Amino acid sequence: MINPAIQFTQALKSIARNEQIKSHIQQSTELYPLLLKAAQRFVTGENRKDGIVIAKELISNGYSISLEYIGENTTNLEECQQAKKEFLNLIEEIGAMSMQQTVSLDLSHIGLSVNPDTAYIHLLEIAKKAQAYDITVMISMEESSKTNDILTIYKKTTEQYPNVGITIQAHLFRSNDDIQKLIHYPGKIRLVKGAYQEPSDIAMARSTDLNDRYLQFVEQLLEANHPVSIATHDETLIQEMEYRQYFKHPQVEIEMLYGIRPDLLRDLKNTGYNSKVYLTYGTEWYLYLCHRIAEYPENLYLAVTDIIHPSSTDTSRLY
Repeated sequence: MINPAIQFTQALKSIARNEQIKSHIQQSTELYPLLLKAAQRFVTGENRKDGIVIAKELISNGYSISLEYIGENTTNLEECQQAKKEFLNLIEEIGAMSMQQTVSLDLSHIGLSVNPDTAYIHLLEIAKKAQAYDITVMISMEESSKTNDILTIYKKTTEQYPNVGITIQAHLFRSNDDIQKLIHYPGKIRLVKGAYQEPSDIAMARSTDLNDRYLQFVEQLLEANHPVSIATHDETLIQEMEYRQYFKHPQVEIEMLYGIRPDLLRDLKNTGYNSKVYLTYGTEWYLYLCHRIAEYPENLYLAVTDIIHPSSTDTSRLY
C-alpha cells in the first residue's frame, strides 16, 4: 500500500506543474489573495523592495542572504529579457548598498526554455555585473531533463566568472560523477537533496541511504577544499554534520529557505557557523508554495492558518 503522505506529495507536485491550474489561480480574484497569504510565510513579497527590506534585516542580525527574483520555465523571450533586467537591477541595488551577498536564479527563467544560448548570453551579462559588486550568482538546479544544459552553461560561465556557483541534487544517481568534475571549477557548489519528482531509475527516494549519500558528497567537497553551501532543513542530517564538525570549515555555510526552521538556523548561527537565508520575491510564487508544502506536508496546516490569520506570517521576527 502506498503511503498517503507520498501520494499527497506526488499529487501536489503534479498540480504545481499544471499551467492551467496556475493560470486559473493567478486570474482568480478569490483564490489569488487567499493563497498569497499562505505564500507570504515563504516568499518575502511580490516586489524587489520587499526582498531587500528583509534581506537587510537578516544581514543586520548576522546572516548571509541569497536573494532570488522567483520564476522558471519561461518560454516567452520578452519575459526572459525582462527577468534578466530585473536581476541586473537587483544586483545594482544591493551592490550599491555594499551588500556583498548572493543572487540566485533558474536558467529557465532567463532563457533556457527558449534556447540554451539565450540563457548563456543573459547569464554572462548578469555575472559580469555581479562580479563588479563582489556578488555571487548561484545557479539553481531544475528537472533532470535540463541538467546537461545547465551544467554546460555553468562550466562555460564560471571559467570566465568564478563568482558563479552551481546547485547539485544529491538524489540523482549521476551527481557523484558530476561532483568529481565540478570540483575542478572555481564556483561554489550548493548541495541539496532534490525537490523534483524524478523516475526511480535516475533518482533515489528520500531515505537514510540518501542521507548517507548527502554526507558522502559533503565529505568529498571538504576533502577537495571546495566552497560548499549545505542546503538542508533535515535536523537529523544537520546534527550528524555538526558532530562531524563540517560547519567549522571556513569554506562551508549552512543554508535554509526563508520561513523554514528559522529556529534551527538561528541556533546554528548563534553557535558561530556561517548561516545563510535563501529569500525569494516576485509574483511567480505559486509553484514555490506548492513545493514547500510538498516537501513537508505539515506546512499545509500553516498555510491554512496563514489564510485565516495573516498576521502569523511575520516570519522575519523569528530570526
